[in-house]
Amino acid sequence: MVPVAIVGGAGYTGGELIRILIHHPFAELTEVVSESQAGKAVTSVHADLLGETDLIFSKQLEGRPEVVFLCTGHGKAKEFMSKHSLDKKTRVIDLSMDYRLADPSHDFIYGLPELNRARIRPARHIANCGCFATGIQLALLPLAKEGLLQEDIHVHAITGSTGAGQAFSDSLHFSWRSSNVSIYKPFNHQHLPEIRQSLLQLDAGFKAPIHFIPVRGNFTRGIFSTVYTKNDLSAEQALSLYREYYQDEIFVKITEENPDLKQVVNTNKCILHLEKHGPLLLVISALDNLLKGASGQAVQNLNILYGWPEDSGLKLKGMVF
Repeated sequence: MVPVAIVGGAGYTGGELIRILIHHPFAELTEVVSESQAGKAVTSVHADLLGETDLIFSKQLEGRPEVVFLCTGHGKAKEFMSKHSLDKKTRVIDLSMDYRLADPSHDFIYGLPELNRARIRPARHIANCGCFATGIQLALLPLAKEGLLQEDIHVHAITGSTGAGQAFSDSLHFSWRSSNVSIYKPFNHQHLPEIRQSLLQLDAGFKAPIHFIPVRGNFTRGIFSTVYTKNDLSAEQALSLYREYYQDEIFVKITEENPDLKQVVNTNKCILHLEKHGPLLLVISALDNLLKGASGQAVQNLNILYGWPEDSGLKLKGMVF
């Protein structure tokens, strides 16, 4: 068993990682770090794990795990890396946005398996993708590969309240969130740079504007994205293109039926649906923001690093009503 640790284990993504890793067939979760909850039982924060783990939150990393998952807030991952001298063989999978953009100052590989599997496999450091970015990229990668993103790209994506993290804010208050909807950071969301980076990786000439409207939904988990752009593909050609691109991807499912969010909640799947409306190609993308959009994808990257079956620990399912 490969020993793994989580730093920042008290939040939503940390809780999902714990849930997956304590049942992983090849990894052993040996340590969960949380400065704010140090000394407390993991189940005192993640009550859904009662009876499944006896782990206690530690104040700092104490052991020598082979893999460290960073579930810290944005900016905190860089702080952790600068303060800790990890063994040269220790692998790090960072779920924050600190290292997602390529830069000569670091060696983190962008962790979208459907794009970078070959680069992830030998890597020491992985920068897990953003949740919105994952769904939007999966909706666009096949088009980028063929140089078919020449026109403006329009994205409308709605996310559940867990996407904002566990820290309290006015927009997370039940009285405000329930039976309500609002947009935020229109045209200027922080995931846009990583999306553009990936599309440029497949098409060096990509220049099309991306018009992204993020929406806060009145549900807890999941992201439902509608992406559309002009191109000359027929509906049949588009469907064939996407099926070919994702034919070997176990977590990306192409459906000819109009999907809904409950199909992906509590799974590591991303469901894609294509429609042609005149000159517009519409791609609907649905995933669980805490799993394929965060912790599930992080474990998928762990599995790639060690050459394990990519669905190890991720055979999750369960429709939520």
